[in-house]
Amino acid sequence: MKRYLILEDGTTYVGEGFGAAVSGVGELVFATGMCGYIETLTDPSYYGQIVLQTFPLIGNYGMIGDDAEGKCAVRGYVVREWCDTPSNFRSGGKLDDFLKENGVPGICGIDTRALTRRLREEGVMNALLCDEIPENIDAVKRYAVTGAVAAVTCGEKQTLSPSGDVKFRVALVDCGAKRNILRSLLERGCEVTVFPATATAAEILAASPDGVMLSNGPGDPAENTALISEIAKLLGRVPMFGICLGHQLMALAAGGKTVKLKYGHRGVNQPARDLVTGRTYITSQNHGYAVVGDSLPVGSVRFVNANDGTVEGVDYPAQNAFSVQFHPEACAGPHDTAFLFDRFCDLMKGEMTDAD
Repeated sequence: MKRYLILEDGTTYVGEGFGAAVSGVGELVFATGMCGYIETLTDPSYYGQIVLQTFPLIGNYGMIGDDAEGKCAVRGYVVREWCDTPSNFRSGGKLDDFLKENGVPGICGIDTRALTRRLREEGVMNALLCDEIPENIDAVKRYAVTGAVAAVTCGEKQTLSPSGDVKFRVALVDCGAKRNILRSLLERGCEVTVFPATATAAEILAASPDGVMLSNGPGDPAENTALISEIAKLLGRVPMFGICLGHQLMALAAGGKTVKLKYGHRGVNQPARDLVTGRTYITSQNHGYAVVGDSLPVGSVRFVNANDGTVEGVDYPAQNAFSVQFHPEACAGPHDTAFLFDRFCDLMKGEMTDAD
């Protein structure tokens, strides 16, 4: 079945359709991971976006429910080739069937290398996946990712307990949280109460948490004005750790600014350099916005991207808080920075120093 990928400037790629037989409009972005397509497809941070995989073969180990990081929120899927005969003892189905079940159109058979190079040179742009070329693409040009956090946050709070003794009580603000953030906290003896992004600072503090975790999530961080206001009320009141969107929201709550990147960082091979120790970590990332380091009235930049120098982490010692742009809980990896969850536990114990 012939399918078209039409960019907002009118450029058209012709390929073969798979997945759901529907049209999809979204912001076209590329992800560079050689594995982890299940986690990519189920990462709520991709809400409103059409994902282009740079690795040429996708779907070879099937779809594995236990590896899902959340609900599928992508608007479309672009690959060079998809595998119809997955081989893995844990496989529970095919990529094609998963996309159909979730109403996501896919396209294969196009030059994904050339398309990726174009996005790197010109920046992310809106696109349309369709089976018939429309008379005009005005709707594609007007498209914007809005209301993203509200679309992926949980409906009500819930509390989950670790298998052993409770060492800490953590309030997790769900902006589209990946499940492995929750797993990483539970493994460290944290009882986690998950709050929707609409929760107020008063509601969170009423639970008497030892610490607050701000999760990852989709969209423009500056759009979340109400949430930013509530985070500002929490800063300095309780130890805090922010990841990805949570990192950006914390910076905005502290009086900083964010900026949209040309094509963002999406993949499992982004180098983040620790300015305190000088060590560089390979990290998993998925974001299109970055914190402007010199806009922060408080705190200090701790990590920077070794490729482009953008801010990858900020320490707020006076507020007992820190944040990182990358994913220390990364699934399917790398796990180089998982120690940051231990750092959060030390912060809740009051043992963390500026050099940790």
